[in-house]
Amino acid sequence: MLLFVLLLIDWGAGSLTSVRGALWTGLAVLLFLILFPPRVTTGEGWLASRGLLRERRVRTDLLVSVRCLDGVSQRLVLRDVFGDRVQINPQVLVNNPDLWHRLAEDAHRSATSGSLTCGQTALRRVSERIDRANARTVFKVSGLD
Repeated sequence: MLLFVLLLIDWGAGSLTSVRGALWTGLAVLLFLILFPPRVTTGEGWLASRGLLRERRVRTDLLVSVRCLDGVSQRLVLRDVFGDRVQINPQVLVNNPDLWHRLAEDAHRSATSGSLTCGQTALRRVSERIDRANARTVFKVSGLD
């Protein structure tokens, strides 16, 4: 869509050439690659984040650490005993309670087995964020907002 708008504006201004068309196409492809959201999937004992070119997978039942990186975009970094690492946006967990439930269950299993040494606070923050979002939704649906 962006490419179509860019080409249409340039054509309307009368300055569209094959070189400018190639530049607009390159810009549109670059923006698509940068903004392409990773797809997060989970199963019993694992969580995977698949981007455009590769998939990263971590064993959630063998987590060693969970960290929350603050910045322009928040990231939750999960690391397992094998050294594998996955970064996900916590908003993905807020938007999909099934993913959160699976991750929380496996992280609890990691904590009870003793492998999760760092990350209880980060998980608690995400849990509180999800609880707040769910409470807001309940209040909005019930008309108590």
